[in-house]
Amino acid sequence: MAKFIKTTEQSSNHEHLEKMSLTELLTTINQEDQSVPLAVEKSLPQIEKLTQQVVAKLKDGGRLFYIGAGTSGRLGILDASECPPTFGVSKELVIGIIAGGEKAIRDAVENAEDSKEQAVLDLKKHQISSTDVLIGIAASGTTPYVIGAVEFCNQQEIITGCITCNAGSPLSLVAQFPIEVVVGPEFVTGSSRMKAGTAQKLVLNMISTSTMIQLGRVKGNKMVDMQLSNEKLVQRGIKMIMEATKVTHKVASEQLDFHGSVRVAIENIKTHEKN
Repeated sequence: MAKFIKTTEQSSNHEHLEKMSLTELLTTINQEDQSVPLAVEKSLPQIEKLTQQVVAKLKDGGRLFYIGAGTSGRLGILDASECPPTFGVSKELVIGIIAGGEKAIRDAVENAEDSKEQAVLDLKKHQISSTDVLIGIAASGTTPYVIGAVEFCNQQEIITGCITCNAGSPLSLVAQFPIEVVVGPEFVTGSSRMKAGTAQKLVLNMISTSTMIQLGRVKGNKMVDMQLSNEKLVQRGIKMIMEATKVTHKVASEQLDFHGSVRVAIENIKTHEKN
């Protein structure tokens, strides 16, 4: 077995950061960040394998769970919370769980990430089952809370995946479909909210967006099922209807106001055109 090296904790490639000018700091951070998409690209086969599992389970009525601690947990909650307004799905379809609960979204909760048992309790609150998929998120790949969640789901015959930024980590070894995006040392040593966090966000975007497209939640390249929660989105919806059907702004606005859905408005206009 290859030796596990926690590259996310290795010393930064840059010394004496406090002596850098503001221009040097910003330029160097940007240079480091440019390596992240390239690292994600190397993991595309792993991302595809896990996303295939997610799509299959959700098509059969299952749910997608994200679980993590600290930055990783917050990123999972962010991605989960954006699925309903973007794609018009139930808030119960993609669920984010963070060690320490709601308080941990904004504030660090001491020792929350160290309990495997609490992870199991948190999953049981949602009655997770073999119809669902769990993705554990941990930059280090060593977080006990996340590993405990994956181990429990394996025992329950629940599909498990993970997103980590170290190769051969304990988390990768227990997950059925691991994703390892090795971004190397952080600009500030050990600050995995930086490159590792960016990598995790990119992968989460890829998984959820690709899944929703596969579920039919995008038409052409438009978010036809988005929630019309503010005036900007209403105007975007009107524009989408106009582009899809070639009707006037007035007609598109009336149809959207009546149906409350871009998808239904477009379908209704096209049905009437055929008749």
